[in-house]
Amino acid sequence: MKIGISGASGKLGAGVVDHLLRRGGVEVVGISRTPTEVTAPEARFGDYDQPESLAVAYDGLERLLIIPTTALAPGQRARQNIAAIDAANQAGVKHVAFMSSSGVRARPEPDVWASYFAAEQHLMRTAASWSVLRMNYYVESFADEARRALDQGSLVGLGENKVAFVSRADLAAAAAGLLADAGHDGAIYTGTGPRAWSVAERVALVSRLSGRPLDAIALTVDALRLGFSQAGLPPHVVEVALSIRQGFVDGGFDIVTGDIERLSGRPPRSMEDALVDAF
Repeated sequence: MKIGISGASGKLGAGVVDHLLRRGGVEVVGISRTPTEVTAPEARFGDYDQPESLAVAYDGLERLLIIPTTALAPGQRARQNIAAIDAANQAGVKHVAFMSSSGVRARPEPDVWASYFAAEQHLMRTAASWSVLRMNYYVESFADEARRALDQGSLVGLGENKVAFVSRADLAAAAAGLLADAGHDGAIYTGTGPRAWSVAERVALVSRLSGRPLDAIALTVDALRLGFSQAGLPPHVVEVALSIRQGFVDGGFDIVTGDIERLSGRPPRSMEDALVDAF
């Protein structure tokens, strides 16, 4: 069986390739706009912004994982995702899997969920066989945020919330299991950590692991927007960042499932273990 990873040069894509190779028994094709950076035995050029390249890149694949880019300009990522799905259908890929986000719902651009929702809906309408793996918020991304917060003395957000942070490695292992094993047609999974963490619990954990004091501050949307802008973020990136924080408050990431272990065969790493070397 020939399995393609679209977005294979990114950290998540490289992890999926690695786990598939460890499993063995399949041919792995890495697809990227920078194929020289792909670690798969076969690397192909495919650029989400050049749709004509994708059908060629996806030719001959039986299963394909589409990993979205980090493009944040309004509408760009939705166009990329839909173009990739159309190319997979055109190439005759038998099963198309899409990496999505926890909490997805219909939201206007530039909300972070907008592109994921559009892609999921298009995938379900057009693909002969499909599956979706929604990911909770990366623990690695929280670690980056926490390091900045320690320097400032406070972790800022929009209000109380819970998030079941998940490691990138656990998501990669789960995605590899979804691609390599049968029985996932029409399934929607959500990859999460083993528990959800409140703001107070996150602050206490970071403070304990780092040995440094840390507070939590809830701001208004306007105040947080101003803070992001003063940090030098472009306006459209500011709005995406705000939408993520709003997604936290709306409960979109307060989801705990057993899907990581179900797909990968191993339990997800705890937040404590994932953060122990971060500070």
